Amino acid sequence: MTTTKFRLALMSAATTFILAACSGESDRDDVAEPANNNAAIEAANDTEADVTAEQANGEQINAWFEDSFEAGVARSPIAQTFLGRKTSYGEWDNVTPEFAEESYRLSQADYDYMTTTFDPAALPESAQLSYDLFEYDNARSTEGWQWRDHGYTFTPRSGPHMSVPSFLINNHRVDSVEDAEAYISRIRNAGAYLDQHADNARRSYSMGIQTPRWTYQPMIVTAQNVISGAPFDDSETDSPILADFRSKVDALDIEQGEKDRLISEAETALTDDMAPAYERLIAMFGEQEATARETDGVWDVPGGADFYAYMLQGYTTTDMTAEEIHDLGLAEVDRIHAEMEAIMDEVGFEGDLQDFFDFMRTDPQFYYTDEGGRDRYLAEATALIDTMGEALPQMFNTFPQAELEVRRVEEFREASAGKAFYQRPAPNGTRPGVYYANLRDMNDMPTYQMEALAYHEGIPGHHMQLAIMQELEGVPSFRRFGGYTAYTEGWGLYSEYFPVEFGFYDDPYSDFGRLAMELWRACRLVVDTGLHHHRWTRQEAVDYLAENTPNPQGDIVNAIDRYIVYPGQATAYMIGRNEILRLREMARDRLGDAFDIRDYHDVVLRQGALPLSVLETRVNAWVERELANQTADE
Repeated sequence: MTTTKFRLALMSAATTFILAACSGESDRDDVAEPANNNAAIEAANDTEADVTAEQANGEQINAWFEDSFEAGVARSPIAQTFLGRKTSYGEWDNVTPEFAEESYRLSQADYDYMTTTFDPAALPESAQLSYDLFEYDNARSTEGWQWRDHGYTFTPRSGPHMSVPSFLINNHRVDSVEDAEAYISRIRNAGAYLDQHADNARRSYSMGIQTPRWTYQPMIVTAQNVISGAPFDDSETDSPILADFRSKVDALDIEQGEKDRLISEAETALTDDMAPAYERLIAMFGEQEATARETDGVWDVPGGADFYAYMLQGYTTTDMTAEEIHDLGLAEVDRIHAEMEAIMDEVGFEGDLQDFFDFMRTDPQFYYTDEGGRDRYLAEATALIDTMGEALPQMFNTFPQAELEVRRVEEFREASAGKAFYQRPAPNGTRPGVYYANLRDMNDMPTYQMEALAYHEGIPGHHMQLAIMQELEGVPSFRRFGGYTAYTEGWGLYSEYFPVEFGFYDDPYSDFGRLAMELWRACRLVVDTGLHHHRWTRQEAVDYLAENTPNPQGDIVNAIDRYIVYPGQATAYMIGRNEILRLREMARDRLGDAFDIRDYHDVVLRQGALPLSVLETRVNAWVERELANQTADE
């Protein structure tokens, strides 16, 4: 904090100088001003001084925001690597309770400093927004501190048993011998990192914060996959981490003997340090499985109902109750079913909607299950994104600079990974944005959903939103790298929808796929609240999706397993999408012919992620400015 205060002191002195330079009446004696203009001149000068003061205050608080952000990044080697930096490159984060408590105290001290040092009324508009968002985030953090042990440390879908290899493979660049040695250091240190997480999981477990019993076998299998292959056994195939390390070292322009040394050291670290750590995890999973709960929803953990309400509020950024969300989901399912029936009539299908669902699940024309099907899927998904890229100027004024790639999910994590997801680019350009498609079972990746999925994960969806957010100028880093699920996933789902207004989805089956994915998100409102509020079983949730969606059974089971371990998260998509669309149509109605969707998208994207209530305020302010400009031009 010393550095921060020193910088602010210097900026305060600069502010004083600026105000003095711009203040008051002119003292030049060679200009005769009419007496009756003095009041107007003084008012103009006062206004200019106020604007200048606002700008200086904005610079001060933005500098402080950066200091606060950098202080947090300095405490996280993982964050440093995600940002493309190579500081603390051989280390993992400290995840002990003591470190977490210290981090919490520091964040509270930051908030106290902001509120006692800066007057939001004296800030320019953008800085006021940053102030409000920092305050919003702090309120969530303060309320959430009581729930710090309620999040599941390990699940079949996420956790350090999965993130350690994924992080090394996808984020740890090796451009030099030093980078390779840092990679080896991370292999060696992974044991302590995993042990800290295991201690946290044991503490939560002892408090009754347990994932359901069925979750443990998938976690055991995933952990075993990480330590399968060379050098862990006599296999001729390298384990995922060794294969990645070998590939990165082989690409270095160094002597072969040096490459051999590095690979040998990595093998030793894998067998002596990482393998025992994973074996300890596997043993813990087995112990906890024996006494784990049989129920599925978070309602059955201590304080579960209140925790779920907190999670719903955080994910949706609204005050909607579980019951309200459940009812919204049921209504949306009915609406989308009716739209699907219209497409069924368009293609001349005879039978009811359930018959059409069965047809879409089973007809071979919709599944690339033949040899080469995976490559074909990736190629066509890439082509869809390329075609969309050519049309973006019709829809947007602002475009991301970062590149986008379509990749297959690595085989070691296919079984536990989701259907598709996006990884944002490194801000320094060293890593592109990546749309990952899980091609483990091609029966779970119907081609009729390919178009909507590409738009959601790639452009104009997550890549468009997240890359632009990272590239914003004059916006504090905590906003450029933060996020709110309802906004981010709401934008993704909105991005599946609006291309239909520009002539995309010209194939009726692809348009059905768009509706199928929208239906999927509507059903999430029902099953998430069903599981965690209405106390549904896992099978009841699976049955609901099977009866109401065309998705394959494997897709359904995988999804329900996700919703069980991420209570509340699945509700954010549809709620966010509906609000972004509602605000757009409100703006269109009020602005009439002056409405331009490109300008609306700028309003949504060029401030970064926002809580939905804040987004509404920003859109309303934009509409009022546009109406005022129309009046002025008349």
